[in-house]
Amino acid sequence: MNEIDDATRTELEAAAFRRLISHLRERTDVQNIDMMNLSGFCRNCLSRWYMEAANEKGIDLDKDGAREVVYGMPFDEWKAKYQTEASEEQKAAFDKSHG
Repeated sequence: MNEIDDATRTELEAAAFRRLISHLRERTDVQNIDMMNLSGFCRNCLSRWYMEAANEKGIDLDKDGAREVVYGMPFDEWKAKYQTEASEEQKAAFDKSHG
């Protein structure tokens, strides 16, 4: 692989992040608990990491604002439109992997 300078690497990482966010906004059928059970992170994790990065740079971004960046709408609105009740199997898998 060719050497990539820091600015280009940052641009590529940002592009990949934007693509991931776009993909997750399209895949409203995928529940956060499924993401957590399979990969160990979810949309809320991404929003928390985004908020933490902003705060480290001195940008005052709260949890709700960061979630809106990731979800593309207020979190409560996303939950009302797309979030379903977790099944007992999903809850058991979550407890097993995160307990």
